[in-house]
Amino acid sequence: MRTINIEATKYTPAIILEPSGSISIRGKSYPENTFEFYKPILEWIEEYFENAVSSNTNVSMEIIYFNSGSSKFFFDLFDLLDDYKSRNNIVINWEYDKDNEMAKEIGEDFIEDFNNLKINLIEK
Repeated sequence: MRTINIEATKYTPAIILEPSGSISIRGKSYPENTFEFYKPILEWIEEYFENAVSSNTNVSMEIIYFNSGSSKFFFDLFDLLDDYKSRNNIVINWEYDKDNEMAKEIGEDFIEDFNNLKINLIEK
């Protein structure tokens, strides 16, 4: 597996996927075609878990703004992480700016929806 490093744009977040066990998604997320943009990301993550070298995975997310299509991707991502939690120690850090109440509430919703995942809310 190779590292994937996608730079942020005006409409898409910076994404770094490392086979050593690190997943980072940061920035705004409202791509024109959400499914097309995120499909390779989900495929990489699924392949990563199927061939995981590390038994620990750290997921860092700091999403400033996102649209409904991105919300679907995040739900699919957390669902995928939930599927692999028994095979891998997964820790998710949902980071948010202290002035961004919506981002905090979204993180709280994910904690409620995926109560079997270890999700930390981190105020910046």
